[in-house]
Amino acid sequence: MHPEPHDELRVASFRDLDTTTLYAILRLRADVFVVEQNCAYADLDGRDDEPGTRHLWFTRDGEIRAYLRILSDNDAERIGRVVTAPDARGHGLAGRLLTEALTVIGNRPSVLHAQAHLADFYTRFGFAQTGPEYLEDGIPHIPMSKPS
Repeated sequence: MHPEPHDELRVASFRDLDTTTLYAILRLRADVFVVEQNCAYADLDGRDDEPGTRHLWFTRDGEIRAYLRILSDNDAERIGRVVTAPDARGHGLAGRLLTEALTVIGNRPSVLHAQAHLADFYTRFGFAQTGPEYLEDGIPHIPMSKPS
């Protein structure tokens, strides 16, 4: 009898990402943010390799199932690029990643720009809206923050 497959959490800096993992992360981001959401934008924004950036993801059998990154931005940590593979949705992976991200961030303030339809999700983790809704690449977003 084989053990049940499970999702393994990984955390790494850019320099600690091997090329196969980096490729899989970038492919997931492109598949969801560019293709599925029909949004042509520059996902490769030059921030993935900044010092202090942390990449968090769940993998199962070599497949990236969910991902986010944490950037060091001035006086706050910025959570972004939160994404779950279509076949992995509904299993709580995004919530587990966000919980881990907040553990990594610790007692520092954090910010994010949520897709508007996900604002309630982020509110459950202590984030509050800090400004008006705006359009980014044709998708409504809301700036949110969580104090330290």
